Amino acid sequence: MNKEPMTIRGHELLQQELKKLKSNDRPAVIRAIAEARAHGDLKENAEYHAAKEQQGFIEGRIKELEGKLSHVQVIDVTEIDAGGKVIFGSTVILLDDDTEQEITYKIVGQDEANIKTGLISYTSPIARALISKSEGDAVEFNAPDGEKSYEVIAVSYD
Repeated sequence: MNKEPMTIRGHELLQQELKKLKSNDRPAVIRAIAEARAHGDLKENAEYHAAKEQQGFIEGRIKELEGKLSHVQVIDVTEIDAGGKVIFGSTVILLDDDTEQEITYKIVGQDEANIKTGLISYTSPIARALISKSEGDAVEFNAPDGEKSYEVIAVSYD
C-alpha cells in the first residue's frame, strides 16, 4: 500500500485524537456500560444501548486512526530545499485575478484538508496546479465553478 503524505502538524493531531480515544473516551464508555448494566434489564435499557453504540463508534475510530497512522509518510517541509517552489506542506499566498483578493492556502494531506481554514489537499485541482510554481507565476486551473486564474504572490515553508 502506498504511503500517504502528511504534515508534522497533521500527524500530531491524529496521534492526539488516538491518545484521547484510548485513554479518556474508551474507559469512560466502559464505565457507562457497567453502570447501565447495573440498572437491570438490558432489553429496555436505553442508557446501555446508547453506551454500546458509542463504544462501537469509539472502537471504529480507533481502528481507522491506527490504520491511517500506519500508512503515512510524515514530511517536514522545513528540511526540504525547494528553491522557492510550491511543494507539499508549503503555504502559498495567491492573488485572485478576477476579484483582486489575496487568498492563503497550505498544501496538506487528504486527512488534514479543511478549506475553511485554508488547508487544501495535495490532490485538489488547485494544489495540483500550484505544485512547482514560484513567486510571480500565473496559475490557471479548472475549479468546480469554472476556470480560475491566480498569481503566486509568496511561498513559505513553515
